[in-house]
Amino acid sequence: MILIYPPVAKPCEPPAGIARLLGALKAHGIKGSAVDANLEGMLYLLHQTQYPSDTWTYRAFRKRLDHLISLRGRGIYGQPGQYRRAVGDVNRVLEQSSADQGAIVSLSNYRHSKLSPVKSSDLVRAAGSPEENPFYPYFKSRLKESIESAGHRQIGFSLNYLSQALCTFAMIGFLKKTYAGLTIYLGGGLVTSWMSSPGWSNGRNPFAGLVDHMIAGPGERPLLSLRGVDALQEHYKPDYSPFLSNEYMAPGLILPYSASDGCYWSKCRFCPESVEGNPYRPIPAGQMQSEIDDLCGCGEKKRPVLVHVLDNAMSKSFMKSMSCVGAGTPWYGFARVEEPLADPSFCESLRLSGCVMLKLGIESGDQGVLDRMQKGTNLETVSRVLKTLAEAGIATYVYLIFGTPYESEYEAEKTLDFTVRHSSEIGFLNLALFNMPINSPDAAAFGTGTFYEGDLSLYTEFGHPKGWTRKRVKRFLEGTFKRHPAIAPIIRREPPFFTSNHAPLFKKPLPA
Repeated sequence: MILIYPPVAKPCEPPAGIARLLGALKAHGIKGSAVDANLEGMLYLLHQTQYPSDTWTYRAFRKRLDHLISLRGRGIYGQPGQYRRAVGDVNRVLEQSSADQGAIVSLSNYRHSKLSPVKSSDLVRAAGSPEENPFYPYFKSRLKESIESAGHRQIGFSLNYLSQALCTFAMIGFLKKTYAGLTIYLGGGLVTSWMSSPGWSNGRNPFAGLVDHMIAGPGERPLLSLRGVDALQEHYKPDYSPFLSNEYMAPGLILPYSASDGCYWSKCRFCPESVEGNPYRPIPAGQMQSEIDDLCGCGEKKRPVLVHVLDNAMSKSFMKSMSCVGAGTPWYGFARVEEPLADPSFCESLRLSGCVMLKLGIESGDQGVLDRMQKGTNLETVSRVLKTLAEAGIATYVYLIFGTPYESEYEAEKTLDFTVRHSSEIGFLNLALFNMPINSPDAAAFGTGTFYEGDLSLYTEFGHPKGWTRKRVKRFLEGTFKRHPAIAPIIRREPPFFTSNHAPLFKKPLPA
């Protein structure tokens, strides 16, 4: 069986979901291989040799391989200006290399001038004309080589983001046209969201004839069952061996690791974890620590430079375990803003364990908004946590969301004031506009129509009860929030395209 990670996603670390599936197959003696078509496809486009005529793009093409080398080194992450130039030039080459096919490929996205990833009919069209995809020359050769050399007849795709959807179906279409009798499996985070939406009735498969099996949620047990095997356990140690020789855009191997499925809080309004019914399943602390130790000990050449904890929110027990033992290498992940992180001694132990950055979903600087969102967060605690983490030397990547039904411009101004007061303690900022999930309980009360035109859209337009429209929110963010002299420097620190995935690499010192 071949498991494929399709373009386009940030090409800086191996695909964790496929590593988990490989681990489950391996534990049951089932032969499996993997292709990171996302990284390989981007490198294919970057190695094209047709130079453009305009000066800026010519310079980007001429320097692209040097930039790739620098992004795989350590020095550039201490030089923000050079980093931005390298990433910007690499991205421009990707854009120009794909423009003739009506697509725009970037380091983090894929857009098409005529096809939409939220329309099942357009995904079927992409499958019907795979040769029109800019990655076609790459995946035509790569998939033929993989299938014909090993005789695999079962192919699985991990589809997690909208930016991967059109390329996924182009690859599926190529396989169906070229090889009779293949069995195609399709799973991943985006597929889980599709299958959990109200319009997806039981047994409905708009991709019949292309996809044989669609899998929602964690895929290990369903995939094994479809192979006629009873799963021995809920969790299997991931297998990253097929990816260790890949040259990702990072200064060494960044190892993604999930210590749990679901979210231990799972009460926030508009959160897909509660609506999709994903249960919280943590890995026992002893097993988790043993696996991290094993995965981090994969040889000096490929010893990770960073562990990326993928949990929706790292539990208190997970962080306590890490603070006692550590990963043996720098690590970061998402954490809820709760009391243990206000304890200076606990934060100091986290830093000593290798924690270089925590991502914090603060969302708002108004307590009333947080209460209505059911965040379970107290702003006084948030203030103490930000201060304590800064004093411990742990960077923070703060997420704020604007335009929820509970916010008006008055509450947004309070978020601005809160952010300004803590600007010296915030390393990075992610500012998001609220989208109303189509399967949210509030969609019926506020929803007014589709957000994106398409039967696979996960969001709905909504009438804001306080008149705080998206247009007004955008004007506030661009004209007021981002321009504040205390906040503008934080905005400028954001690593373009790679955002939070590269942000920890700017925390000194990097491992020797």
